[in-house]
Amino acid sequence: MSDGSRPSAGLRITRDEASRMVLGIETSCDDTSVAVLENGARLRSHWIASQDVHRLYGGVVPELAARAHLEWLPKLVRSALEEAGIEAHQLDAIAVTRAPGLVGSLVVGVAFAKAYGLALGVPVLGVNHIEAHLHAATLELGESPWPAIALVVSGGHTELVRVGGFGDYRWLGSTRDDAAGEAYDKVAKRLGLGFPGGPAIDALAREGRADAYDFPRPMLDRPGFDFSFSGLKTAVSVALETHGEPPYPRALLADVAASFQAAVVETLVRRAMAAVDHEHARALNLGGGVACNRELRARLAPECAARDVALRVPSPRLCADNAAMIALIGAWRLARGEAPDPELDAAAALEASGLPIG
Repeated sequence: MSDGSRPSAGLRITRDEASRMVLGIETSCDDTSVAVLENGARLRSHWIASQDVHRLYGGVVPELAARAHLEWLPKLVRSALEEAGIEAHQLDAIAVTRAPGLVGSLVVGVAFAKAYGLALGVPVLGVNHIEAHLHAATLELGESPWPAIALVVSGGHTELVRVGGFGDYRWLGSTRDDAAGEAYDKVAKRLGLGFPGGPAIDALAREGRADAYDFPRPMLDRPGFDFSFSGLKTAVSVALETHGEPPYPRALLADVAASFQAAVVETLVRRAMAAVDHEHARALNLGGGVACNRELRARLAPECAARDVALRVPSPRLCADNAAMIALIGAWRLARGEAPDPELDAAAALEASGLPIG
């Protein structure tokens, strides 16, 4: 299938098999994803369609994203059901991302799920995709030891959450301005690396010196677990301005990329491990697109090992926004007998999503 969509490899089955099938739908930003999950454990199919058109604009264009979801959803649902080897009438429920994200994209996904669920006569469960990130590693690694700290890092979110189990969450900190992934995208644009910025900076940083520039580690001198990355982004621009106008030599760009990444990663690692220590956590669960960053994983591994804390990082497909983790939360809610919300609607903000954040 074109435009970045592809089936995933099979995942580990962690629970006894049964016949309950949940269709997951994820449209919170610019990737359209559909999955079929059996018994909350066996991923029968998983498809993701990436919208490469946004590269032309250096960032996600909300209207284009919403239109693409309209085009892709019917195709991906057909493909997911076919790969799963089932008919639509064999579905027991539909789980759909309802928050947070781009409101136009969320509305498309929720409206499609409600219409499809009505046609099939099955319940439709709204899912917060941040909650799904907290548990995404379960699909591959089994249940997490509790309590755990979850670090969700993406283009729209940088969150630290204490997780005591499914439905037991306490928000510890979040970004006060730019999310880590957003900072990556904006710095990459400043460096002329294109969109998305995370993979480009991560690759270029391998050629540079992480100590070439002494960029700030924001908020680390303050108590608590909040983040801030806007000042770091500004520091990069100031450093570049001392070298005149672009184009800049590749060696300079590599040094800036490596130094910027070192600042982001150190900030994330020190905050995350402080939360682990404070909450006496037994595991650190990563989620979000920035969780794919090689330097972040490399720095967290010895820190967790020294504390005998399990570092649980999903594969790259499950780090990004994806329908498999949405189906997982839907399956768990279905298993505990949760009734669908008759007033289900999209909610762009985390605060309006129905999860406790304080």
